[in-house]
Amino acid sequence: MFHVKLPGHDAIARQADEHLVTHQVRLPQKVVERPIRQVAKRLAMALLVLVVTALIVWFDRDGYNDSSDGSVDLLDAFYYATVTLSTTGYGDVTPTSDVARLINILVITPLRVLFLIILVGTTLEVLTERTREEWRLNRWRTALMNHTVVVGFGTKGRSAVETVCATGLKKEQVVVVDPSPGVVDAATADGYAGVIGDATRSDVLMRAEVHRARQIIIATQRDDTAVLVTLTARQLNRGAKIVAAVREEENAPLLRQSGADAVITSASAAGRLLGLSVLSPAAGMVMEDLIHQGSGLDIVERPVTKAEVGQGVRETADLVVSVVRGHRVLGYDDPDVGTLQLTDRLITIARVTRGTWTTPGIRPLPQE
Repeated sequence: MFHVKLPGHDAIARQADEHLVTHQVRLPQKVVERPIRQVAKRLAMALLVLVVTALIVWFDRDGYNDSSDGSVDLLDAFYYATVTLSTTGYGDVTPTSDVARLINILVITPLRVLFLIILVGTTLEVLTERTREEWRLNRWRTALMNHTVVVGFGTKGRSAVETVCATGLKKEQVVVVDPSPGVVDAATADGYAGVIGDATRSDVLMRAEVHRARQIIIATQRDDTAVLVTLTARQLNRGAKIVAAVREEENAPLLRQSGADAVITSASAAGRLLGLSVLSPAAGMVMEDLIHQGSGLDIVERPVTKAEVGQGVRETADLVVSVVRGHRVLGYDDPDVGTLQLTDRLITIARVTRGTWTTPGIRPLPQE
């Protein structure tokens, strides 16, 4: 982990803490018991060992000698158990009989070791957990390649991730970047890796391994932030597909100039869907079905099969709406389509069920 909480008694400490949060990477965690409960359990076990040791000494008190008064009572038994288990050993209470010494060898000594293990175990567990987390983080970085980076895990970002994962993308191949620790915690709880920080900073995006990402989804709350993130991401990765969302349609050209391959205007898209639903509720339902990926009707991009080469668009078994030819996106009724070629890709409407197909090799679709 890259985050260390420091005492915030002065401005330097607070600045250092904020800097460390900027670089924090969080991986999905297994559900574990709360630390306070773990410490309470260990303390209860240590007290139990102490009581058992004291009772053993008290029941065999005739075999012990107290240098102060010669006899051993219950308080002396607990005193002896305490100094013995803590390896202090003042020597004022000592076993004198053979039975007491044998019990010390066979019972109290193992209890002493167990007591120390319980007390030291918490520290060892913390050190082991940190080492394991560092090893896990390094292994994650090494294996992460051709993944998807999602900047912003609000409503838009979460929906985008769910749509992509519905087509077969594994959650291990998704990295969420968001400045809110609570939002990143929610992402890791869903099984995604997360990076806490400002995505306009190149070092934060480098933590998300954006330079090795295959596609980048930018779903920030502000359009100016989306522009800066797009510029930074494109500078770090020239070949990744970048899809960005903006609120205002007038900012879409600026996003494209910044390096985005596709720009979605969220406000106008939602408005058009609302208007369509008013004019035709049935058409609105169909559009909703198309938007929800993984079930019902889906828009799918696939390559042309060898059997379809030379055929017209209407001769294929699927409902083709567009043909991707080179860097052009042609409508199904475009005269330039002619017959299908082996290098073409088809955008079709197909009925699928969840889990019946995997993510196709989708390429950026530039606007003409």
